[in-house]
Amino acid sequence: MKVVHIIEALGGGVYTYFKDLSFFFGDNGETEGIETYIIYSAHRREIDPEKVKSEFSPKVHLIEISMPENLSPVKDFKAVIALYKELKKINPDAIHLHSSKAGVLGRAAHFLLFNRKKLFYTPHGYSFLKTDIPQKKRKFFKLIEKYSQRLLGGTTIACGDTEFEIAKTLGKSELVRNGISISNTNPPIRTENKRLLVGIVGRITFQKAPELFNAIAMRFPDMDFLWIGDGDMRASITAPNITVTGWLLSQGVVTEYLSGIDVYLQTSLWEGLPIAVLEAMALQKPVVATNVIGNKDIVLQGETGFLFDDISELDEYFSILKDPEMREKFGTNGFERCKDVFDKNKNFKQLADLYKSYP
Repeated sequence: MKVVHIIEALGGGVYTYFKDLSFFFGDNGETEGIETYIIYSAHRREIDPEKVKSEFSPKVHLIEISMPENLSPVKDFKAVIALYKELKKINPDAIHLHSSKAGVLGRAAHFLLFNRKKLFYTPHGYSFLKTDIPQKKRKFFKLIEKYSQRLLGGTTIACGDTEFEIAKTLGKSELVRNGISISNTNPPIRTENKRLLVGIVGRITFQKAPELFNAIAMRFPDMDFLWIGDGDMRASITAPNITVTGWLLSQGVVTEYLSGIDVYLQTSLWEGLPIAVLEAMALQKPVVATNVIGNKDIVLQGETGFLFDDISELDEYFSILKDPEMREKFGTNGFERCKDVFDKNKNFKQLADLYKSYP
């Protein structure tokens, strides 16, 4: 069977997700009986089409189509027509839409086909949960999500447990969690930092709350902090005990930095199911994270790390995590949880079975 994935925002954790997906379905395509196509928008600042071609499996079909990031009736209409033409040419058995914008554009293109396909949609974090947009706009986005599914059909495949609970209130839904590569052969990495080193991976944007990260660093001057990445809000990082790596060229370099921290700190305001948190747990790092959707679907309070609502709670949590034995305990628990619940191979196999089992 032919499965087409459509994604507009191929960046951040979604990029890692799709790179992994390309290799799973590329390497296992013949076994699973699935031929994979990925249609994505190359006209985004953070997307380099040449990098995508070099880092994704050569056994999947990569197709570039211009899809506008923001609402634009004329450009959106052109994108729908372009998607319709590609889908008609490919004639897929199933279409899987990823993130809000592709969810709307892809459903419209599918509607124009008349020849109905199996239709799936993964929000990767609902747009109406974003806190950097006005309340009225969030309500509008929720209506779009609700009635797009009701009027144009499809099944939502949530990437996390809380997203699944929300999805069930909007229409037909399934749960297939995000996952990462899990290696049983990698020993835990013992850090030898003179001061506790706390790190985060991601773009320095409003979603990741760099001002909160900065405030935490100011509150704990006896600890060191590391932001692995860069972004538009870098000026928000002013604490003298924070180091910003800047943009890094490869996942290997990111992993090297991540391996050197003692505690992973996720300060995001909203999430789908954050890949970076899973990667930290796979490296046996305890996680301290904001108590929001996505983060709370991964971190088990007092077992793999801590969730917090207020910065004052961190006094106790960081005090506990200064003990190397406690960090090792949390890290081991986190690794076991990743292996049990967030193994990409298990979860992509579940996704493949879902494609084949739906009528």
